[in-house]
Amino acid sequence: MTFTSGFVQPVPDANKQAYIESARAGWKLFKEYGALSMMENWGVDVPDGKQTDLKRAVALEDGETVVFSWIVWPDRQTADACYATMESDERWQTLDMPFDGKRMIYGGFDTIFQAEA
Repeated sequence: MTFTSGFVQPVPDANKQAYIESARAGWKLFKEYGALSMMENWGVDVPDGKQTDLKRAVALEDGETVVFSWIVWPDRQTADACYATMESDERWQTLDMPFDGKRMIYGGFDTIFQAEA
């Protein structure tokens, strides 16, 4: 099964287009390093929770939207190898990050079930 890197981040509404452009530029590098697919999703139905929710998880501020993203890899080794290049491949440093990265939540996940229509 595949391995997935997942991300949730707050993005200023005014930076939506810059975020899309950054994602497109990032995809070129992720793909070069072995990623199978990448999905970026702009929050349009992110409800308030009773105990916790995505907004509180990223300390969402006025004028920001929650973005939910993931990258699918053939395996964890490929993902780890890619992330290791972020220190050595200068192209990563040229990518714009139009959001507060300190409030981004991320993690790696083994795929345990997958279905497609």
